[in-house]
Amino acid sequence: MADKNKQTYSAESITVLEGLEPVRKRPGMYIGSTSASGLHHLIWEVVDNGIDEAMAGYATEISVTLLADGFVRVYDNGRGIPVETHKATGVSALETVMTKLHAGGKFGGGGYKVSGGLHGVGVSVVNALSEVLIAEVHRDGKIWQQTYHRGLPKGKIKAVGTTKDTGTIISFKPDATIFETTEFDWGKILDRLRQQAYLTKKIKMTIKDERPEHRPKFFEFYFEGGIKTYVKSLHRNNDVKNETIFYVEKDVDDSKVEVALQYNDGYNETVLTFANNIINPEGGTHLAGLRSALTRTLNNYARAKNLLKEKEENLTGDDVREGLTAIVSVKLPNPQFEGQTKSKLGNAEIKTYVEQVFGDAFTNFLEENPKQAQAIIGKCVLSAQARAAARSARASILRKGALEGMTLPGKLADCSSRHPEECELYIVEGDSAGGSAKQGRDRKFQAILPLRGKILNVERARLDKMLTNNEIKNLVIAMGMGIGEQVDVDKLRYHKIIIMTDADVDGAHIRTLLLTLFFRHFPDLINNGHLYIAQPPLYQLKKGADVRYAYSDEEKDKFIKEMGGQGEEVVEVETDAELTEEAEAEEVGPKVRTTRINIQRYKGLGEMNPDQLWQTTMNPASRVMKQVAVEDAGKANETFEMLMGEEVAPRKHFIQTYAKAVQNLDI
Repeated sequence: MADKNKQTYSAESITVLEGLEPVRKRPGMYIGSTSASGLHHLIWEVVDNGIDEAMAGYATEISVTLLADGFVRVYDNGRGIPVETHKATGVSALETVMTKLHAGGKFGGGGYKVSGGLHGVGVSVVNALSEVLIAEVHRDGKIWQQTYHRGLPKGKIKAVGTTKDTGTIISFKPDATIFETTEFDWGKILDRLRQQAYLTKKIKMTIKDERPEHRPKFFEFYFEGGIKTYVKSLHRNNDVKNETIFYVEKDVDDSKVEVALQYNDGYNETVLTFANNIINPEGGTHLAGLRSALTRTLNNYARAKNLLKEKEENLTGDDVREGLTAIVSVKLPNPQFEGQTKSKLGNAEIKTYVEQVFGDAFTNFLEENPKQAQAIIGKCVLSAQARAAARSARASILRKGALEGMTLPGKLADCSSRHPEECELYIVEGDSAGGSAKQGRDRKFQAILPLRGKILNVERARLDKMLTNNEIKNLVIAMGMGIGEQVDVDKLRYHKIIIMTDADVDGAHIRTLLLTLFFRHFPDLINNGHLYIAQPPLYQLKKGADVRYAYSDEEKDKFIKEMGGQGEEVVEVETDAELTEEAEAEEVGPKVRTTRINIQRYKGLGEMNPDQLWQTTMNPASRVMKQVAVEDAGKANETFEMLMGEEVAPRKHFIQTYAKAVQNLDI
């Protein structure tokens, strides 16, 4: 950790806006929730501080270590948080940053030119929500340390050693009284650090797992190519149109624009947008700049090279985005986001910057790579031809009045309520389960749409082919929000769309096909929290009048013990047969009693009668559901392409890798 220009980052760079008191009372306001998502947000906040140092040109390494005692240690080799006394607070700058909300070097004090942590609440919120936090700073030739308990300092900052390096080490243990779980997910952290390593090229990111209950693991990421390498990674399972990945990086005024782009032979658009390394799922001005410049540049080139005939219409935005994979990353001093989640960038000047930088560079790319340019234009022209066919197919189901009650699918058992916010649509596998669901539901707010067989795999089909599939057509009409460019989430007829399939291989396949449909064509349903997966029980355990439902093998084993399963005979049956009292309790010798527990393994929803289905899977008071969310759009896109795309080899490798980890596989 070299000593690099630390004079520009001192206590005077730290601005204080307010205290920490509200954080422990309302943690959800600062980290989103107290669930697993909020727990991992603690790591993101600390890591983001290290990334800010890297973007400022001071840090080259960041590491995250999951320790044996429940602690997480995050290290960066930047300048180190300032430790001298802060004039406004009378305590060290470190303590100020750790204990004051909105205190940091990101509010005009000269600490950072560009920062991802717009709100500056990061490390102080982590401190407030940690049982213990230890801050260690390497700076000014010394190792400084201070310990905090639930946000409060336990003694003053002190020097505990000497060093020639600079940097910051934050070790924290999340407060179990606040979070629903304190178990960190290795895969989630791995994906996040990988993405950040792509976005900050030439920075080394490492992650270690030293928890005794887990297998020791270590990963290291370092990408010379940055987002160019990111695009290459996203296309691992695709055939590409332009082998050379387009890439441009340029500074404009105080901002930086970076774009990487490549076309594949698929039908989907994957564009990831970032501002100061923060992903913007809803895009914003940088996305608008890319799209307008892309359409204009390709049309200009196609006309100039006579690849579009005089009578042919210009390519539209939809035409040029089919099969596009692109990443837009901008860095700017004063980002304006919509909402604290930073889902959409609003800086007007960035649209102009991206249009200018990308438009000029992409024009040169097309001129210098004529064969690849021709392949891209050819792809876009085919898309335009398919668009004309798709328009007539869409018209057949999205005609005027098609979404009114009189034209709803005959198979749909609708609910009586006309208030979408209280209505639920269950997409159910098969007519048998559909019949049970229709009888067991609450007709006021629960609608049932049974599916016959497996829907079309939309990963391999254009919109016009999709809409000839009756099951997809029925679902689109039932939801009422349209499809394609006509999608309007405000017209959604049910605010909970619930996928309910059997707990077997076919059920999992149908669920994956439906998730592919929603991810590709109704992403706003997922982003707005409308999509759920029902969790029917795997087992029914019955001992006399004691009937319980287990949703996992662990829960089944727990219930067996609670029902007196030690030393008992456990009988598993495939039907819901009643056991006689004589069979449930038999005398075996003078003092030995063997109790029978009847266990039914549910393989299909149709095995449950309407009352059981209501009680276990549909009753809001007792059901278990999983809300579908996308935390890493790039990773999700790659997974769907691998599982549902044309390439067989990646899918075969995935199955071979994870087959042994699958339990309860029914063949």
